Amino acid sequence: MTQIPEAAQILPSGSIPALITPMLADGAIDWQNYRRLIDWHVAQGSGAIVVMGSTGESATVSMAEHSDLIAAAVEQAGGRIPIIAGTGANATREAIDMTAFAAGAGATVVLSVLPYYNKPTQRGVLEYFKAIAEVTDTR
Repeated sequence: MTQIPEAAQILPSGSIPALITPMLADGAIDWQNYRRLIDWHVAQGSGAIVVMGSTGESATVSMAEHSDLIAAAVEQAGGRIPIIAGTGANATREAIDMTAFAAGAGATVVLSVLPYYNKPTQRGVLEYFKAIAEVTDTR
């Protein structure tokens, strides 16, 4: 009998959409529709939701908004669906802080990317992810 790797036991599966951030005409976050979208994904059977991944608005919202979006998603989901929180950043300290925040807010999994625009060495890549991993038990 094959053992299931630990990561496969905790990582969500199925359809895992990157959640868009609805905005109002003035550029503010449309919180009502953001929460409705989360409920819609739960009702449709999504396997998890990616919040503030690297393909959407994460590069254009403030750090405060980024944090608020993660916290609101965790709250709205209420444990009905896993939340994968994008915590990657160009600055290591920022990625560490966002990862610690997301874990503390209750995100199921954190998603981090290499610092964009930087070209770290292989050692730099290892040190970057090690520093992030040290702040949380969240996978």
